[in-house]
Amino acid sequence: VQLQAFGGGLVQPGGSLRLSCAASGFPLIYSAIAWFRQAPGKEREGVSCISSSDGRVLYADSVKGRFTISRDNAKNTAYLQMDMLKPEDTAVHYCARHRQYYCSDYGPGLMDYWGKGTLVTVSS
Repeated sequence: VQLQAFGGGLVQPGGSLRLSCAASGFPLIYSAIAWFRQAPGKEREGVSCISSSDGRVLYADSVKGRFTISRDNAKNTAYLQMDMLKPEDTAVHYCARHRQYYCSDYGPGLMDYWGKGTLVTVSS
């Protein structure tokens, strides 16, 4: 089982980025996938989660209305579209596989596999 997150980079405030999470070794269709981020000196926090069964999505309050999580089961890939980026969004972003197929909660302890992070830097 592997997850690979990519798509990070440097973007100006107000800009957009799309992160991808490519899964291998398991069919994404049966798993809930979550995105997390960790800024320097801060704890890892949940950003968003998408369920496998009905595509239900959850977002952290800090990103509601700006970020959109999605999945393409045919490509075995999940995405995080990030719009209206702010400097406080600067962090290493990770994708992870949920132990359950449904995102009723998505704390780090509920994930069983993690991808390596991709750095998002929002700065002018």
